[in-house]
Amino acid sequence: MSVSSKKIDFFGQIQVITEKFLTYRNMKRRIKKEERQAKNPLLDWIGAFVWAAGMVLLANQYLVQAYRIPSGSMIDTLNIGDHVFVNKIVYGPELLPGVFKLPSPVKPKRNDIIIFENPSYISRGPVFDIAQRILYMLTLTLVDIDREDNGEPRVHFLIKRAAGVEGDRFVLENGNMRILFSGEKDWVNEQDYISARGWKHRISRIMKQEDYSTLSSAGQASALMDLGMTVPEDLLSTASQARGLSAPDFIAHEKARLETLRKLAPGEKRYSTLLARHRLGWYISEGRVFPLGDNRDNSRDGRYFGPVRTSRVLGNGMIIFWPLWRMRKIR
Repeated sequence: MSVSSKKIDFFGQIQVITEKFLTYRNMKRRIKKEERQAKNPLLDWIGAFVWAAGMVLLANQYLVQAYRIPSGSMIDTLNIGDHVFVNKIVYGPELLPGVFKLPSPVKPKRNDIIIFENPSYISRGPVFDIAQRILYMLTLTLVDIDREDNGEPRVHFLIKRAAGVEGDRFVLENGNMRILFSGEKDWVNEQDYISARGWKHRISRIMKQEDYSTLSSAGQASALMDLGMTVPEDLLSTASQARGLSAPDFIAHEKARLETLRKLAPGEKRYSTLLARHRLGWYISEGRVFPLGDNRDNSRDGRYFGPVRTSRVLGNGMIIFWPLWRMRKIR
């Protein structure tokens, strides 16, 4: 066979192979096109929705979650109705909602805005909790099926400021916090410490300092009533004014009540034990953080349920994304 004949045969084989490839490719394209045309548009829509929902769930569960502020406990930092994004990965995400949390080398620091499981929350069961959280995440906080009988949302999560970390000790004096830092000897006023650090947030107070004497009288009157004793008219008159206070400091009221009970019934050791917490303060043990609301007279926080385990802290507040005019980084 001549050289020219070999060349012709070679190019002929290439042409045959090319034609077969192009024929196969066109056939595959035609089959895919026919399959797309045969599909039900409703199934296409459902498939797209499921895929999008899956992406939203993954992002909310492991990366960033939307959260709606339900109360005024963080005013002026966060207002009622603010929608915020929470960084879920920084402290270690949960593998499943409410099931298991991955460890993280990053722990909540002092002054962080943290979201955590409400220690006072009573679960309706793991199945309901997971279903509620999935629906809450899918709708970006618009639908919450976890509600009280009166229709009010049950507070499963709280968002507060990490005011104390492990090793700190806190005491309250007329609603004002004093801190004894780990390894230090001198107590520091919280407001002075915030100013010295240059932090921009403000501790909001509703209760006036001059109203604490009225609250103290109310606590004393309550103690006398608890013991079945007669309350003097002048004390009763002063104590009655406490009902008109817009945001009474219940902790200060309880302290005054216990101090009176201890004086009148020194043999009852339980009064001294309960009063010790108010005098000695709260100690933040290892692996815990002390959350407080910036709106101190309208916040149910660590002063009522104590320090929170860092393993229960789910994320760190990032930004307010709605309403638009409130859009800003959370500090």
